[in-house]
Amino acid sequence: MQSSPNMLTKFESKSSRAKGIAFHPKRPWILVSLHSSTIQLWDYRMGTLIDRFEEHDGPVRGIDFHKTQPLFVSGGDDYKIKVWSYQTRRCLFTLNGHLDYVRTVFFHHELPWILSASDDQTIRIWNWQNRSLICTMTGHNHYVMSAQFHPKEDLIASASLDQSVRIWDISGLRKKHSAPTSMTFEDQMSRANPNQADMFGNTDAVVKFVLEGHDRGVNWVAFHPTLPLIVSAGDDRLIKLWRMSDTKAWEVDTCRGHFQNASACLFHPHQDLILSVGEDKTIRVWDLNKRTSVQSFKRDLDRFWVIAAHPEINLFAAGHDTGVMVFKLERERPASAIYQNQLFYITKEKHVKSYDFAKNIESPSMLSLRKLGSPWVPPRTLSYNPAERAILVTSPADNGTYELIHLPRDATGAVEPTDSKRGQGTSAVFVARNRFAVFNQSSQQVDIKDLSNSTTKTIKPPVGTTDIFFGGTGCLLFITPTSVALFDIQQKKQLAELAVSGVKYVVWSNDGLYAALLSKHNVTIVTKTLEQVSSLHETIRIKSATWDDAGVLLYSTLNHVKYSLLNGDNGIIRTLDQTVYLVRVKGRNVYCLDRNAKPRILEIDPTEYRFKLALVKRNYDEMLQIIKNSSLVGQSIISYLQKKGYPEIALQFVQDPQTRFELALECGNLDVAIEMAKELDRPKLWDRLSTEALAHGNHQTVEMTYQKQRNFEKLSFLYLGTGDQEKLSRMAKIAEHRGDFISRFQNAIYRGDVEDRIQMFKEVDQYPLAYLTAKSHGLTEEAESILEACGLTEEQISLCTVDEPLQVPRPIVPTFKSNWPVKAAAHSSFEKALLGEVGAAGEDAAANGYDIEEEEEEAAAVHDALEEEDEDVAGWDMGEEINVEEDVDFVNVDSVEGGAGSSEADLWARNSPLAADHVAAGSFDTAMQLLNRQVGAVHFAPLKPRFLEVYKATKTYLPATVSLPPLVNYVRRTVEETDSRKVLPIIPRDLETIANDDLQRGYAAMRANKLEEGVEIFRGILHTLLVNTVSSEAEVEQAKKIIATAREYILAMSIELERRPLPVDTPEGLKRSLELSAYFTMPKLEVAHRQLALISAMKFAFTNRNYSSALSFANRMLANGGSAKLLDQARKIKAQCERNPQDAIDIEFDQFAEFDICAASHTPIYTGSPSVTDPFTGAKYHEQYKGTVCHVSQVTEIGAPASGLRLFVPSQN
Repeated sequence: MQSSPNMLTKFESKSSRAKGIAFHPKRPWILVSLHSSTIQLWDYRMGTLIDRFEEHDGPVRGIDFHKTQPLFVSGGDDYKIKVWSYQTRRCLFTLNGHLDYVRTVFFHHELPWILSASDDQTIRIWNWQNRSLICTMTGHNHYVMSAQFHPKEDLIASASLDQSVRIWDISGLRKKHSAPTSMTFEDQMSRANPNQADMFGNTDAVVKFVLEGHDRGVNWVAFHPTLPLIVSAGDDRLIKLWRMSDTKAWEVDTCRGHFQNASACLFHPHQDLILSVGEDKTIRVWDLNKRTSVQSFKRDLDRFWVIAAHPEINLFAAGHDTGVMVFKLERERPASAIYQNQLFYITKEKHVKSYDFAKNIESPSMLSLRKLGSPWVPPRTLSYNPAERAILVTSPADNGTYELIHLPRDATGAVEPTDSKRGQGTSAVFVARNRFAVFNQSSQQVDIKDLSNSTTKTIKPPVGTTDIFFGGTGCLLFITPTSVALFDIQQKKQLAELAVSGVKYVVWSNDGLYAALLSKHNVTIVTKTLEQVSSLHETIRIKSATWDDAGVLLYSTLNHVKYSLLNGDNGIIRTLDQTVYLVRVKGRNVYCLDRNAKPRILEIDPTEYRFKLALVKRNYDEMLQIIKNSSLVGQSIISYLQKKGYPEIALQFVQDPQTRFELALECGNLDVAIEMAKELDRPKLWDRLSTEALAHGNHQTVEMTYQKQRNFEKLSFLYLGTGDQEKLSRMAKIAEHRGDFISRFQNAIYRGDVEDRIQMFKEVDQYPLAYLTAKSHGLTEEAESILEACGLTEEQISLCTVDEPLQVPRPIVPTFKSNWPVKAAAHSSFEKALLGEVGAAGEDAAANGYDIEEEEEEAAAVHDALEEEDEDVAGWDMGEEINVEEDVDFVNVDSVEGGAGSSEADLWARNSPLAADHVAAGSFDTAMQLLNRQVGAVHFAPLKPRFLEVYKATKTYLPATVSLPPLVNYVRRTVEETDSRKVLPIIPRDLETIANDDLQRGYAAMRANKLEEGVEIFRGILHTLLVNTVSSEAEVEQAKKIIATAREYILAMSIELERRPLPVDTPEGLKRSLELSAYFTMPKLEVAHRQLALISAMKFAFTNRNYSSALSFANRMLANGGSAKLLDQARKIKAQCERNPQDAIDIEFDQFAEFDICAASHTPIYTGSPSVTDPFTGAKYHEQYKGTVCHVSQVTEIGAPASGLRLFVPSQN
């Protein structure tokens, strides 16, 4: 087919000559009957062959789908009509009766009838339900080439090679075969009138009109869908138009243009057009009103034989010598442009309208563009200029034209534009307030024009450019068949290029940072600099796209609205009953234009893509909100979460026990897995749970699963491994009770019980083995008694040489009391949000020690929302689980020559500039030098425990041969690294442990008023972080925050600890106590803990009549919020203090000034006063403390020059 700007080929198949075509009324299917006897069923959207039907003998010329039933009918040169079911994919029955080739077959639109035309010069009507012939129409005296039912009336049109077209009235046949009713006298007379009977006296189907006008045989005839018009095509190369009334029919006009036989013709279902095909290899389109040629399309080699129209959508199919083609005459995409809350678009009548998204109102017509281009060619694109309120419209007519038009301020109706500028161009788009670009494909040139339509600049685009689009301010996107180029208009240079094929449309995101490049089957998302972000492929054609405000791309295919995140994740939002073009997404509404250019609003559920977007952005609060408030369920979302590595989130969606069990195993949540296994109680699940629990070192769960399975052998071995002698003895009794000798014997070996083994040998009359066992274990008396029982003496038997009996190894440390120590699985941010740990309102937790009268414990702030529940109380109680037991000397490490002298340890020190790695290598000197340079560390005694902890944790020792030292195994954090220059040691107690364990213990000490213990915990956190490593810059920032938190808590606790022993019976002591209690409220503590400090200071000030200070503390408490009881106290004290807001004792505390607290003297350092800072913790001091050791960390020198603590080296990752 020659290229045409208007004809759009949607599908082409290659086969032998196509003689018949039929569209399915609903599905995207087309039936093609071939000259080779095959019937093909194609999906023209997917371009796939669905099925083949091959029972005809010879060419198949006629084919038709039933309108509602899963049936189709075919007729061929074997004289047979076959009715098929496309569901069962077989021929249901064959109708025999024609005596020559069957040319066409059609179903009636209502009745169970099939109409057939044949070379035997007859037209026949068949009832396909009872499979009978109900009418034969004779009258033609040559081959009948075509016969069709009228779409609404009881008429049939037939065309014959006898050069005539006949119109038949079948109303009598309908009445004859319809349900019996009372017949009027007029009906009886009309039925009996001999003028209406044919030559055989048949009144069922009678000739109404005979249309003669063709000079040669007529190949095709077709009714107009609504008007009383008929069109016919003949071998005289003419297309004739006929009109009929109730009484007569006449020729209206002739369309001349075909230069070979015209094979077939039809009326356009929705427009005033006629389409015809012929053996001159052309498809021609005619104006129904003017009878003039509108368009014609020519194939190079193939003659056309048949044409068909889709009953509902604007699709046509034409059959030719080498197959079939499905095509459209024009683009149905309405030209549109969006600016803010307004959509500007061009209707089918070529009127410009606007649509207000905020008010959901369609404006009246603003302009009429009827004179733009050809009347049958719709405008292609619309570009809007808000500064000038102008539109730029392009049309493909006349090799491409554009028109620049200013819109009227008020929509007063479809007026013709008065001031418009026109020109030639394939594409035109605004690029600035007063400039637009025009691309001419034939000359391969882009002109930049001003609003007077004068060219100001000319650009030569890349070779092969087919289209241009707006590319951001002052830029253009050039589209070629294989690439997209970004071009700067001012600099006249190409900024970027991306290899992507077949781009047809470009859709920019609302913020202008991303663009979607749409081709026929692909979407490519790029940045504004043409860097590819993601791409996806669709088998169904992609029609349009628009961006959500959240940065999600919504796009439509022929039958779906789908979404794509920036990372390429995509899915279906909803199905479509008809194709639409998306223009805007707003909340749950998608605004679009349909193919009739009518605005439509589609309801969508954005939950799925918003959830996935929240997951990608780690917005756990929004995810939690979606989970709580929506029904987002289904295997797709669960498998998506699993694939993305979030099984713990998937667990929140699932109620099915089996799926919950699987997910729980995947995310290591043994508690849920146990719960589900108990609910399901299946052996396979217990087996899988035991394997998983064993991998976790959770041998108590393993024991429970073995007990459930009654797996006694594995239980015994488990008790042996964990050193539980009591349960081993119990297993022996169970084996004895079961009468299981093998199990008894195994348990006896595990327990090292020689007497029991001897007894068992005796029971089964194995006296030689019993004697050998007793003799080898030195039980002489038992051996003699066995010999005596057998009537033998030692001289009568000969023994082999017996070595020392092997002893059963015993666990060095019995571990059956608790599970193996493993790193606790910290809650993910999502799980914290789910448990209410993040952002929960806090209240007072432990009042003791702060002179608060209430004894009840209330929910604590922020991190303490669920403390009343046993699980969380257990979580705060560090006890045995958190405090790691003292290292048991499995091997005396001190006696092993390792450390710095060993080769791998040397590598660690050489590979890393981090102090922790040098400590792990045993190179304490270099580690101390690094810490001195980085944070000014001078007093290393407090770091000794941390140094030894790190040094010990990086090695394991395996006992070797006796008298040889143990084998040393170095434990790395770079487990998979093979390059010796990159191997690094494991560093114990990482940032996660510090944040989840140590920091929480410190908070618990603050709540419990154990301030001395709290100071030690927070100081330990500082020491742990000082000798540590992290794996990312984000963790470096987190470490800095923890250091700042520890500093504030140490300072606050130290102030309070200094206040408590002070005497308050002297004026100086009371004044200092009041000052310190006020300073205690200044460090930046958690809200709940600051409330404790504030209420303590408020009550102390109020008791000593410092009402002004007490009032300021009360106001701060009320601003922070928290426990209702605490706030009630604050309100009472505030009310009393407001009566007389004066301080009885002047203290050095200005509530309105900004100041820091000196960490040594605990006095204020006001803004602008000289001070020095600790290089590690950032604690502030008065100048006189410079050069002394920091009171907070007790390691670093105050004011020392330092480069800053290093915990992370990017090259190591």
